[in-house]
Amino acid sequence: MTFDSAKDLIQQQFGVTPTGVSPTMTVVVATEQWAALGAFARQALGCAFFSFSTAIDLKDEGLEVVARVENLDARFGLMLRTKLAPGVTTCPSLVSTYRGADWMERECYDMFGITFDGHPDLRRILLPDDWQGHPLLKSYAVDTPHPPYR
Repeated sequence: MTFDSAKDLIQQQFGVTPTGVSPTMTVVVATEQWAALGAFARQALGCAFFSFSTAIDLKDEGLEVVARVENLDARFGLMLRTKLAPGVTTCPSLVSTYRGADWMERECYDMFGITFDGHPDLRRILLPDDWQGHPLLKSYAVDTPHPPYR
């Protein structure tokens, strides 16, 4: 698998043109295609290494979920991106394809409030269970009172 052949396969399968130059390309898909793109990247493109996952608060435009997967043999990586519509906080989980997505999706749930459909154990990972809100959202007030650290 080469960078260019991977780019062509993604374009054929998902109808989107990946951007970027070797060794990293970015693929933006609709939320409905998120899990399918993750599975395709692993099975067809050989991207077996899950590097990271995070989210971005775009304020009035909603949230964006970002993940990076890599084909270590062919030495290229994919930045997978999907935008959640304003007010929408659900996204398909990649845990069934990449076990490494488990705790990173839990962190996105904890910090941004994104619920990952199909996640086997979605619960807070960094903050206590009684914490109110999600601190990395731009709507979260910095001066929000919180219980003292225990």
